[in-house]
Amino acid sequence: MNPPSRRLRLALVVTAVLLLAGGSLGYVLHARHRERPSAQQADASFDTSEPGLYFRDTAGGRIARQVGPGLPRVTGGPSCDRFHTAGDHALCLRGLPGVPARTEALVLDRRLREVRKVTVPGIPNRARVSPSGQVLSWTTFTTGDSYDTAAFSTRTAILDLRTGYLIKSIEQIPLTLDGARHHDSDVNYWGVTFAADDNRFYATVSTRGATHLVEGDLHAWSAKALRENVECPSLSPDGARIAFKKKVSDDPRTPWRLYVLDLTTMREHPLAERHGVDDQAAWLDDTTVAYALPGRDGRTSDIWSTRADGTGNPTLLAPGASSPANVR
Repeated sequence: MNPPSRRLRLALVVTAVLLLAGGSLGYVLHARHRERPSAQQADASFDTSEPGLYFRDTAGGRIARQVGPGLPRVTGGPSCDRFHTAGDHALCLRGLPGVPARTEALVLDRRLREVRKVTVPGIPNRARVSPSGQVLSWTTFTTGDSYDTAAFSTRTAILDLRTGYLIKSIEQIPLTLDGARHHDSDVNYWGVTFAADDNRFYATVSTRGATHLVEGDLHAWSAKALRENVECPSLSPDGARIAFKKKVSDDPRTPWRLYVLDLTTMREHPLAERHGVDDQAAWLDDTTVAYALPGRDGRTSDIWSTRADGTGNPTLLAPGASSPANVR
């Protein structure tokens, strides 16, 4: 009976080792799966060549398309925290897990397939693609998570797909403020928007406790301040006006209101939306802008639109949505 007993003991030992090894491997795979961020890719049939309103669906975090207010949405895009699309490309910002905070900036083609990936420090905040789709910009919070506090810092990058050249931070661009070159360690840029020529751009610069609208020139690599108290600018399709958020109150719940600035006359007017808007508005056409507002549940957001001339009433376009971008 001894030989069979030894064989039995040996079989039991081998079985136990295999079970332990399998359990360890399963634990490792499970842990790695938990460490990876949500990274669903776009469905094969989902692309930005179809006209409609594209946005981030807050229920699942994936990019969706809707062809009209109240109509069913198609959800098949990748997972993003911030999104924008124009021309031949889209930009998807996705926060990565872990400390310190990092963001993946994903450049996508019209089929929403990855073309290039850049990992940068900070929390996803603003994303913009030029009308041609060839120049992109993103902003991340590297310190703090709100513009409505002195304890914040941003990093804004510009990527030119025509040359492949990446400007990791535009903070060193020569800045003219009040007619003189401005140098200060507290300079922060955010919210870039591009003109149709892929050269001129507008952005917000913050320095010495004030915010300014700046006009930038990529080829000349220069920027000049145009006007104070302008944040998150968005250039109209005709290139004549800027939609922006203006600080109108010290109330931390509603510090900003949406305005439109005429770049020729430099006159501004408020829009019909009276709620506080903390977003970079998107032009649906030359007469209408869209933007996100907090939802009723306080956890999600909804996309609204209003006329750019300040008349009319805001319209709910897409509940449970953010990061609007219109493809015509």
